[in-house]
Amino acid sequence: MTKKLHYLDPSETLEDLQEFYFPPYITLAHMFHAPEEWSLKPRVLKQYQLQYVVEGYAEYVIGGIRYHTSKGDLLFQGPGEAHYVNTVPGKPYVCVSIVFHFGSAEFPLQDLLAFGRSEAETPHDMGNYSDHSLENRLSELVHYYRQPGTLAKVRCQQLLMGILLALSEARRSNEAASAVKESSGSAKLVLIRNYIDSRLRSGFRHEELERLTGWSRNYVITQFKQAFGMSPLQYLVWIRLEKAKGLALQSGMSFSEIASEVGYSDIHAFGKMFKRKTGMNLSQFVATLYRDTPDR
Repeated sequence: MTKKLHYLDPSETLEDLQEFYFPPYITLAHMFHAPEEWSLKPRVLKQYQLQYVVEGYAEYVIGGIRYHTSKGDLLFQGPGEAHYVNTVPGKPYVCVSIVFHFGSAEFPLQDLLAFGRSEAETPHDMGNYSDHSLENRLSELVHYYRQPGTLAKVRCQQLLMGILLALSEARRSNEAASAVKESSGSAKLVLIRNYIDSRLRSGFRHEELERLTGWSRNYVITQFKQAFGMSPLQYLVWIRLEKAKGLALQSGMSFSEIASEVGYSDIHAFGKMFKRKTGMNLSQFVATLYRDTPDR
């Protein structure tokens, strides 16, 4: 019987985590499709856990606090917190579970995630990230966790720390976009972003953004990059990539249909873009993502 590392005390897992050379140590990362009427009996983990709802609905209870979770909801729990899960008859439940620890290293994770602030009544609720880039990062983490070799494990660690950092920033700012709206200039940047979002398939020209804002092309690019970390064109490629990943995982659409849906008439150009940005083709991204057996 395979040892389930995510049930163990952190110090008991290190001997088996030969491809992880530094924390965070990830002992479980999988996508789970719950069978009909599945439930998880009360248990206590000695490690941290992130639980993300990819599809469906479930009742999750942590430390006596009840959470009714649906698509996009992300929960976080710390070591020693009793929890259990109940699904709803007739409703699906697909989730991503990430269990990890920092070994003997001291890491102020609860401080990073801003526990004890305005979310005190629901300390485990990290928010809803449906159609957010974080959803795709979780899926990528699962993908790389199933791959052999040190490089894949380092990618997992990089993705996990990026996820935790994104959660920290969202908890402290109540989403970066709400902070951006505080000034009229920032409101224009949000307008640009929304405009690009609405033209995912058709694309845009910089002249359109100039008319939209009254700014010059160079000023649009400079301000947008300063606010969002990428140029408007890079942002368009990014949202197309994230949309393609979501369609590949959940829609059952063909490769050519996905390419068309995200604005690529040339399937080869789409394939080159996807591989350049992710290091794998679309089939490879999906192929090893799912875990077939339930974790009880």
